[in-house]
Parts: sequence; C-alpha cells; structure tokens
Amino acid sequence: MAKTNSQIDKMTIIGLVAILLTILYVLAVGNILHMLFNPLALIIVYGGTFSATLIAYPWSVIKEIAPSLRIMLFPSKHSEQDMEEMIATLATLAEKARRDGIESLQAEIPKITDKFLVHGVQMLVDGLEHDVIKDNLSREIFYTRHNQQKVSGAFRTMATVAPIFGLLGTLMGIVDMLRNLSNPTSMGAAMSNAVTATFYGIFSANVFIPIATKLTDHSERDIINKEMIAEGVMAIQEGDVPLIVRKKLTAFIMAHMRQK
Repeated sequence: MAKTNSQIDKMTIIGLVAILLTILYVLAVGNILHMLFNPLALIIVYGGTFSATLIAYPWSVIKEIAPSLRIMLFPSKHSEQDMEEMIATLATLAEKARRDGIESLQAEIPKITDKFLVHGVQMLVDGLEHDVIKDNLSREIFYTRHNQQKVSGAFRTMATVAPIFGLLGTLMGIVDMLRNLSNPTSMGAAMSNAVTATFYGIFSANVFIPIATKLTDHSERDIINKEMIAEGVMAIQEGDVPLIVRKKLTAFIMAHMRQK
C-alpha cells in the first residue's frame, strides 16, 4: 500500500539557517550583536503579536500553529512518484473489488496508511450510496482546505502585526528617550529598546511570510492528493477496471505538476 512517511524538508532548513547566518553575520560585523537580545523589545513584539493573533482567530486555529511548523519541516510526501504509488494502490483495490467483491476490501484496510483513503474504503465496505460517499469525501476535503487556509492565514496575520508592534516599541523607546534628554546613559538604553523592537518586528515578518507560503503550497498539494483519492474511491464503487482507474487518476498528476 502507499506510504505516507515524511522526510525533512532540506530546502526549508537551508533557508532558515541561511537567514539566521546572514543576520548574525551583519550584526557581528557591525559590532551590534550584543544588542540583539532585549527582553522589553521581545515582550512588546512577540507578546503583542501573539495577543493580536488570539483576538483574530479561535483556539481551534491557534492550537494548530505549532503542529503546522512540524508539517513545514516534515511535509507529507506528495511528489509525482508518491502519487503514482497511490494510483497503483487504488488500481489494486479496484481489481480486488471487481474480482472478489467490494466487501473483500475490508481485509485491505489495515494495510492502508492514508487515513483519507481508509475512510473512503470503509464507506465502500459499509455499502453506502454513491452520493453519500461523494458528499462525505467532498465535505472532508472542504474542511481540510478551510482549516489549512486558516492556519496559513494566522501566520500572515502575525507577519502583518509584528512590524506594527515593532514600531510601537520604537515609539515607546523614543518617548522614554525624550523624557531623559538630560541623562545620556538613559537615552542610550531607550534608543536601544526602540531600534531592537523594530528589528524584531521586521525580522519576524520576513520569517512568518515564507512559513505561510510554504504551508499554502503544502495545503494545495494535499488537496490535490485527496481529490485524486476521492476520484479513485468513486471509480472503485462504479466497478471500473484498473486500467480505467489509472487513466482517470493520471490527470491529477498533471494538475500537481502545473501547481508545482
């Protein structure tokens, strides 16, 4: 049966390491690396960003933010080869269903690792009507797309508000600086808070946006894969021969390549 094991996304790791090394190198050369850590700036930027995200999204979306980072680093395998393996699995199930009856697919369910396919095959075995199975699978695809878009949207929201809170921290630092014009030492600390807050805000936005883009790309690939599985399940119920099943599902690989 098709495998769904995930491997680490090397390009994501390379990108994260590259941006961190770039920033650290510039700060080190400018001899301002010691100014990077500023507790007050961290609180205003990240505390404010997280609070604004709590206001914008329900807890059902907030709790998916951390797991989505794991998905970004260890994405599900949706390459052309993986889709071909899934097509082969669906063709095998179609052949068994035609030869031994749809009820015989019950024995194949424990061998299937894709939960969406398990759900579809189980409905076939249960003898549900064509329209019921189609509606259930379509509804599951819809909610999957909706939830994934919400999570990527949460990162876009954070990318939007983080620079604003950075600017707020800057303004607060300037106000503090103006209050202490007669004390050069206090003025320097206030200016440090102001500049560091802006840095945190802009840096965070330039990290959150690529994360949102990566999650959107993963979501589109996942949806294409699920639509292909749904089409395959429908073909099995209609009694299509394996060759016809393969012909129907090959179009999804082309759609995946166009999306890619």
